[in-house]
Amino acid sequence: MAESNTDTKSSNQMWGGRFASGPDAIMEEINASIGFDKKLFAQDIRGSIAHATMLAHQGIISSDDKDKIVHGLNTILSEIESGNFEFSRQLEDIHMNVEARLATLIGPAAGRLHTARSRNDQVALDFRLWVKEELQKTEQMLTGLIAAFLDRAEEHAESVMPGFTHLQTAQPVTFGHHCMAYVEMFGRDRSRVRHAIEHLDESPIGAAALAGTGYPIDRHMTAKALGFREPTRNSIDTVSDRDFAIEFLSIAAITGMHLSRLAEEIVIWSTPQFGFVRLSDAFSTGSSIMPQKKNPDAAELVRAKTGRINGSLVALLTIMKGLPLAYSKDMQEDKEQVFDAAESLELAIAAMTGMVRDLTVNTARMKAAAGSGYSTATDLADWLVREAGLPFRDAHHVTGRAVALAESKGCDLAELPLSDLQAIHSAITDKVYDVLTVEASVASRKSFGGTAPSEVRKQIAFWRARN
Repeated sequence: MAESNTDTKSSNQMWGGRFASGPDAIMEEINASIGFDKKLFAQDIRGSIAHATMLAHQGIISSDDKDKIVHGLNTILSEIESGNFEFSRQLEDIHMNVEARLATLIGPAAGRLHTARSRNDQVALDFRLWVKEELQKTEQMLTGLIAAFLDRAEEHAESVMPGFTHLQTAQPVTFGHHCMAYVEMFGRDRSRVRHAIEHLDESPIGAAALAGTGYPIDRHMTAKALGFREPTRNSIDTVSDRDFAIEFLSIAAITGMHLSRLAEEIVIWSTPQFGFVRLSDAFSTGSSIMPQKKNPDAAELVRAKTGRINGSLVALLTIMKGLPLAYSKDMQEDKEQVFDAAESLELAIAAMTGMVRDLTVNTARMKAAAGSGYSTATDLADWLVREAGLPFRDAHHVTGRAVALAESKGCDLAELPLSDLQAIHSAITDKVYDVLTVEASVASRKSFGGTAPSEVRKQIAFWRARN
């Protein structure tokens, strides 16, 4: 007997630490999802109420049992919302926790709730409802971010700044035009959100384990009750599908990438070397050792959140890539990725909306930088094409010589004497100076979607009408 106890002790030590009770402890730890899927409690209860109501309507359960079930589920909802519900790991997940409590509250009638459904279609429903609600929230937050950019764009439709390619000064633009670039980006993100809602707007409940059910259920009734457009059309695909979650993560990753690009620009622009913008103390922190520092930590953390979101997308794609139809337990690992990404995305959008509204723009510094790097060189080439009739490639060559001369003299193009310009090409007249200022350059870009203030205001009006 002593030998047996020693063997048991040795075996338990092999399992180690928190798994000292052996394989059962490990199985409980790896199998339980209540630690994270309790977030789905409201969706689970909402789905169960719709299911019970349909069962009674179809005569599958009695109206009396339905009333008991609905009352019990509403009681559980109140208990969870008030913090008076005790979740049990032994009951594995949110579904069994709710069902066990329902049995305690109403007795045998609780056992009728699971008629004509499985945990497979139940979790698909709960998760789909949660993702749909999260997408709707994301849509609203993106609308708020777009509105913030529209306000800044209108305020700075004429504020000149350098436009960049390769992070090198390229051509003058306006800050309003730059803001509208982000309106376009986040507008596409919002469009993707709306399409994703349309894609997932089908009710999974009634697919049961994978083959449907022999009970005379009405899936259209539950779909309507739960706010879905219609029920799903294939029971195997229904319990196998996590495309809606992957699509959410894809949208989150693309949106996060856009937020990160904006964050990077704010980080760069707020440096003393650029000095284009300044964040208030609400979105900055100081240094523990350098009293002069003002760090754009909020922007940096938005940039970092993108990495977490990308990781969640890759994780779920990897989880799903090798699964045969229909349901596999691997799919339990889908929720934490989506929950974490949703939290990161919400925080990032909220922080960026706040920063966009909070920014103090140094228009004088931007304007001074806009003329650096011979940013009006293209305007000189265009003038040679229009006024002197040169082919653009020839005009490009002439302009290159003018830039080289200005560089050697340490001056801007507009500061070159007319005699120097005419020595390069005799067709140049003093009218060329009208196009060599950054204001003239910006004002001339009147093509549809261009940076001219008049065009920027047209795009602002367009987006205000659709926002």
